[in-house]
Amino acid sequence: MSNIRILIAEDESLIAMMLEDFVDALGHSVVQIVDSVESGLNAVEELDFDVAILDVNLRDRQPSWPIADALEVSGKPFFLTSGGDIEPPPGRHSQRLFVEKPFTLQGIDEAIKAVTGHS
Repeated sequence: MSNIRILIAEDESLIAMMLEDFVDALGHSVVQIVDSVESGLNAVEELDFDVAILDVNLRDRQPSWPIADALEVSGKPFFLTSGGDIEPPPGRHSQRLFVEKPFTLQGIDEAIKAVTGHS
């Protein structure tokens, strides 16, 4: 599998750093880490990446659904993450791949492969 460029939307810095380490260990690259809906929307509009890892709740418990909507419109694959109790995703995202925290290297690898169609 070639180098996949990844956008990470995660507001907890330690988790974001762990995800970045996992992405690096898998031979991919992190394009940017964002921690808010606003910065996530800007990244979707302005950056070139292949897949996004999207935490369901970002800074100040903002739901990340506007970013998910923008990713869907742009045709960028993504998967959802969360570590706590969350409201069910809106219907339009209810079938998205969901990875629960705590993450494992294998779990992130499998999720990236699943949403990009690589095996």
